[in-house]
Amino acid sequence: MNMEDPAAVPDYARLLRLDGKGFVVLGAGQGIGRQVCHALSQSGAQVLCVDRDDALARAVADEVGGHACAADVLQRRDVERVFDTVRKTLQRPFGIVDIVGRAMIGPIDGLDDDAYQAQHDIVFRHAWLAVQIGAPLLAEHGGGSIVLVGSLSGEAALHHQALYGSAKAALHHFARCAAVEYAPRGVRINVVAPGPTRTPRLMALVGEDWSAIERSIPLQQAADPADIAGAVLFLASDLARQVTAQLIAVDGGALATISRPSSAAIKPRGQA
Repeated sequence: MNMEDPAAVPDYARLLRLDGKGFVVLGAGQGIGRQVCHALSQSGAQVLCVDRDDALARAVADEVGGHACAADVLQRRDVERVFDTVRKTLQRPFGIVDIVGRAMIGPIDGLDDDAYQAQHDIVFRHAWLAVQIGAPLLAEHGGGSIVLVGSLSGEAALHHQALYGSAKAALHHFARCAAVEYAPRGVRINVVAPGPTRTPRLMALVGEDWSAIERSIPLQQAADPADIAGAVLFLASDLARQVTAQLIAVDGGALATISRPSSAAIKPRGQA
């Protein structure tokens, strides 16, 4: 023992373990969601894999030895059903990870009312429902962790991303407000904000040539979905037990620079 510093040294590796804890992952079917399911499962968690596509939800659940649930998380009844399933399948509900999102890319005067409403719903509404319905459940079981996946677009003014970026900025602020509100009940809420990431959807839009995007990133490379999952795993674990109301950018340093990731390679109103 160091008499100058008698504080106990924790088992840091053990704090990363999630044994006996249950997590629901919204948007689990591919990309970041699939990698998050693997990260949580490898750390010992029980995982409920939720996706709008039943086949994708089942495929990922089979990969990680978890449970599958098909749901449209933009609908309150479906989100209520998801958390009813959580009660039935997860022994100790501890965490929620919400990856759902899609970008409406285009100039402000080129997006109609349908795009406006769709962008709000696909970025914000499901997160509101997940926290409103799910956070009290975590609190009932002694607390836990909620991680929302935001975006670099919510922190920087990017070309033709006024609508998407504003919706993500609202998501980021909602997470901070909710974190303060639920903190006394033991629920931590944080955001991971990816920069350009090689998800299946974005790969389909950008193609194989990411050189223009990667030149604007200090680390000179785009993230893989697994890079985002690693940050989610940290926030989900007891290593982050004092971390709440925070945003972690996983962007290769892009947010810290004058240059910004180019969206020129992304088609208008495409998915990201």
